[in-house]
Parts: sequence; C-alpha cells; structure tokens
Amino acid sequence: MSRIVLKLSGEALAGPKSTGFDEETVRRVAKQVRKLRDRGDEIAVVTGGGNFWRGRTGNEIDRVKADQIGMLATVMNCIYVSEIFRTEGMDTVVMTPFAVGAFTELFSKDKANQYFGEGKVVFYAGGTGHPYFSTDTGVLLRAIESEADMILLAKNVDGIYDSDPARNPDARRFDRISIHEVVERGLQAVDMTASILAMENHMTLRVFALQEEDSIVKAASGDFNGTTVTA
Repeated sequence: MSRIVLKLSGEALAGPKSTGFDEETVRRVAKQVRKLRDRGDEIAVVTGGGNFWRGRTGNEIDRVKADQIGMLATVMNCIYVSEIFRTEGMDTVVMTPFAVGAFTELFSKDKANQYFGEGKVVFYAGGTGHPYFSTDTGVLLRAIESEADMILLAKNVDGIYDSDPARNPDARRFDRISIHEVVERGLQAVDMTASILAMENHMTLRVFALQEEDSIVKAASGDFNGTTVTA
C-alpha cells in the first residue's frame, strides 16, 4: 500500500479542447485512480487551473488578485473531477486552505488522514492559500504534510527533456535525473520553491504524459514512460 499524491495539470484535464473540461479524459483518470484505490493505495489529487486561468496573463491585474483567481480555478477543477470520481464509485472530499462556504472542507492533516483511512480520495484544492506560490509548491507542501510515498505529475508532455521538445525535434528525454540537476539546468520540472521543498524533504517525483493509456497506474508501479526526479 502506498500513499500517492497525483497532480493533474489543468491543461491535461482539458484534453484536446485546451480549455474547460474534457469529460472523457477525466473519466479515464477516474478509472485508473479506482484501480489504485481498489488495490489498497491511498490517493490524494491536486489539480492545476491552467484550463481556466494561466496565472499572470493580464498585466493590468494585480498579482495577488491574479493568484486568487488561479486558486479558485483549482477549486472548480477539484469539485468537477471529484464528482466524476463519484460516478466511478469512489467517495471523495475536497479540502482547501481557506473557507469556501459549504463547497469544501478546511484542510487539516488529521482530517485528511482520517479520510485516507476511510478509503476516500482526498482532493487538495486552492494551492497553499497564499499568493506568490504556485500549484507546484502546493503539491509538494501537501505531499510532505501527508507523508506521501510518491508524487505523480501528470502533464501534457511525457517527461523532462533537455530542451523544449515542441521546438527541438532532437530534444532528449531523461529517464532519471536529480532535482539538483533540474535546477542547475533550468529544466523547470517544478518551480524553484517546490524544487527546494523536494530536495530538503527527499521527495521523488514521477513525470509522465496523462494521455498515454494507463499512464497513472504505470507511473504508480514505477514501470512507465517518463522521468523519475530524485532528491
């Protein structure tokens, strides 16, 4: 049994539509998470908000307000994805670091551990709850607090490359790389704050493409097409 924190990028949730939700994509995710939960794994899910809001896309918007919009985008994503999970037979709970009325529960480690013990999939929405911190940092923070065994980063690209594979057809994918080298080479698997948290707390990341068949299950097993980032 493993405790897994799964990060789903907002863009990946949008599927081929690029914005909003693609139900078929989310349902495929749900079926894979159900397999992990049924084998005894404890699952937490974090979503990005890029299918609704790409951070500081408007210079006329105050940075703090822009980040708050991004946090709310992740809440919308978690509520939607959690409901699709429910239709696939899983109990879910959405937790946030700030009050959202009756929509979510306030995060606490003790409550999250209780829900893991009850077999629920726990959604961590709203990032850290503070501006100037990305969803990446929220993923690492919650994984450390939750004492997770692994972090799975499901993206639109199948791992970490030495250059942008969309621009360079000769870009080389790393099968395994240390977070120190990621930082030194500016490869941006996760942002700097998240990278430091990973280094200091010896967290391993597995980066892979969500679109590949059974990619989440394969990443959880360690036999996957992607990149393992070690501390």
